[in-house]
Amino acid sequence: MEYRQLGRTGMRVSKLCVGTMSFGGRTDEEEAHRILSEAVDAGVNFIDTADVYGPSEDFIGRWLAENQDLRDDIVLATKAVWKMGDGPNDLGASRYHLTRAVESSLRRLQTDRIDLYYLHVTDPTTPLVEMLETLRDLQQQGKILYFGTSKWPCSLICELKVRGELMGLPQTAAEQAPYNLLDRQIENDLAWMCLRQGIGLATFAPLCRGVLTGKYRRGEEAPEDARLRADNPMLTEGAFDAVEKLRPLAEERGCTLAELALAWTMQQPFISSAVLGIRKVEYLHSAVTACEIELTEEELQRIDEICPPGSAVSDYYDRTVWAKARAAANEGNWRRLRLVDDSVPPGADRRSID
Repeated sequence: MEYRQLGRTGMRVSKLCVGTMSFGGRTDEEEAHRILSEAVDAGVNFIDTADVYGPSEDFIGRWLAENQDLRDDIVLATKAVWKMGDGPNDLGASRYHLTRAVESSLRRLQTDRIDLYYLHVTDPTTPLVEMLETLRDLQQQGKILYFGTSKWPCSLICELKVRGELMGLPQTAAEQAPYNLLDRQIENDLAWMCLRQGIGLATFAPLCRGVLTGKYRRGEEAPEDARLRADNPMLTEGAFDAVEKLRPLAEERGCTLAELALAWTMQQPFISSAVLGIRKVEYLHSAVTACEIELTEEELQRIDEICPPGSAVSDYYDRTVWAKARAAANEGNWRRLRLVDDSVPPGADRRSID
């Protein structure tokens, strides 16, 4: 397994990160524990969860309690900001909410620290200085070691960094954003900004929510266990065209389409780690196989011809990062940018939020 520094921090993470959003949904606790154990055995040291991912933190906490000797071998990441209850302060990046959210995550994870703590989405209602001062205090208390952002636009990440530098407050270590062969939009700004500023990139959705596994077929109903229905906006004609052209490359390589797509993501020079949501042990085995694939320059060039740099045929990044900001700007009131999707009740299945 290859390990990479997370931005300009001294912390090293495996290039494959186990995402756990399916834990408690389509993945029961026994299978979740098998995934975690076999991932660590394979050299994976990066585990990603969030307070809003149902019982995911609880599953991980009970696994850690049974494997206490492994705690210091793992970089454990979780997130907060999303709505966790019906109260007016049960969401956001305020000092009031974050201090309670950290304590709740520590309790569920049964650990004394969170190694990487993400602000899960933007919070336009809380001043950045309040966020930074709160994160500094949590670091000083030893409850978190590093912090990062998730699905934040470049301009706001830069503002967070500048305000931190001017006030002597801690700096963000990483951004988590969607990135895959069918949506390469982060290459237009976020990727090189993170490289310039020393911010790690832990990208998620490397298989475009299953589109890059080849399980979806043009004009056919989606498989029963699929995450997307046939009318999902990510299942575009351009996505189907790209998958059909990529499939022969995987066959020539002697790997699956999913392994090709994941290997390509992990091979990008600006990627610290690729977060793959894993709901079955066999999917983990395939991901570990992808870690061993090194694509040639010729293969990379052929892939670029099919999926040009900076392009998107199955939009994910724009929809999760810029769409709500545009809506708020068009209304002329930035505070109308909703912090969360209020149509998703607390405790509901959150598989669609990332």
